[in-house]
Amino acid sequence: MTTTSSSTSSVSSLVSGLVSGFDPTTLVTQLMTVEAQPQTNLKTKLTTENSTISTLQSLNTQVAALATQAKALATSSGWGNLSVSSSSSNVAASATTGTVAGTYNFSVDQTAQAHKLAFATSAAGTDTVVSGSSVTLTVNGVAKSISTGTGTLDSLVSALNATGTGVSASKLKLDDGSYRLNVTANATGAAAAFTLTNADGSDLLGGANVTQGRDAAITIGGDTIHSASNTFTGVVPGATFTVSSAAVGSTVDLTVARDTSTTTAAVKSLVDNVNTLLAKIDSLTAYDTSTKAAGALSGDASVSALRDSLLDAVYPGDGTSLSSIGIQTDRDGKLVFDSDAFTAAYNADPAAVQAKFTASTTGTTGFADRIQKIAAGASDTYTGTLTSTITNHQTTARRLTDDIADWDVRLAAKKTSLTTLYTNLATTLSNLNSQSTWLSSQIDSLSSSSS
Repeated sequence: MTTTSSSTSSVSSLVSGLVSGFDPTTLVTQLMTVEAQPQTNLKTKLTTENSTISTLQSLNTQVAALATQAKALATSSGWGNLSVSSSSSNVAASATTGTVAGTYNFSVDQTAQAHKLAFATSAAGTDTVVSGSSVTLTVNGVAKSISTGTGTLDSLVSALNATGTGVSASKLKLDDGSYRLNVTANATGAAAAFTLTNADGSDLLGGANVTQGRDAAITIGGDTIHSASNTFTGVVPGATFTVSSAAVGSTVDLTVARDTSTTTAAVKSLVDNVNTLLAKIDSLTAYDTSTKAAGALSGDASVSALRDSLLDAVYPGDGTSLSSIGIQTDRDGKLVFDSDAFTAAYNADPAAVQAKFTASTTGTTGFADRIQKIAAGASDTYTGTLTSTITNHQTTARRLTDDIADWDVRLAAKKTSLTTLYTNLATTLSNLNSQSTWLSSQIDSLSSSSS
């Protein structure tokens, strides 16, 4: 009986140990980690794809910006940079597209002036000064009726200052406390001249002292030219200049010259941005031998082809080079720009230098034109090679996303199955433990009786 009791106790201990060491939740979690490994691998691939897409999109934006910049120098309009200098500090001038280089001489006869009325009779703000309920404002021969409400001086000022009247009214306070009405045209020039009367045509406030509006006037050659404002546009082809009252009676020289510094800076900026793009491509496609890590776009044929094309753009394709105008390549695969050489070449023959950058009617292409076509060919929204590469990666990312979602369903079903299985097993072990405990107690009871 002792042996039987010992054996039963051992079985009971074994079952109890199984029950106490069995955790269905932990076991299912560990098994699901193994089951989810294929999905985990897919998630890693998706992260890589999304990172690649982001990198390509950033690169594409930079390439598109280069295409836009190059386009400006690929047409003749991008080479019309001229500057304008004035011999007088009282005349400010600027150049616009189409300006013809040369020196232009003119005299300033008068500046523009706004038409103004200062009325003879003063009044208090609350005094009725209008005969009837409206006044007639006539501008450049066109009469307009303006309602003045109560007809007081204050209401008249408010009515004249309303939007669309073309004039501004103010009250000037005099020593005796009354106010004199002043009305001024909002615009300068003779065409803005106006009259202001009662509705019946009679004088308002005893009539007005008139400061006549006038145009600004200059004399160039034998011609007198007018402007409603103090700014003259188009008199000198493509140039705009503004005269001040201090310039009246003086003679002014405007000198229009080729702005070589601006053009040189534009070309330098283009070369610098090509180099910046080349450096970025190099960093994205390089292989680090020390870390054994490849760049984010290593092995991407479209990116490598773009780099080669950008560097080759420095060669016209007719056996010549651009070294004569200061552009060439170095042994590191970058462009080098010599500002002094470019400036000297441009000053010596502007048309010849421009031709090396722009597209001609004969079909030949210049440096900027080649860069523009290469960059646009890569970044075009619909047909660009980089755009196509991005689209392919986005397709892959969508497929991976769908696969991951499918695995979510599959894993959920697997987890339910395992949870049910091991929960049932835990229940069975618990029942066995209870039975073992009962059986042990029964055997122990029998042993006690036999003793």
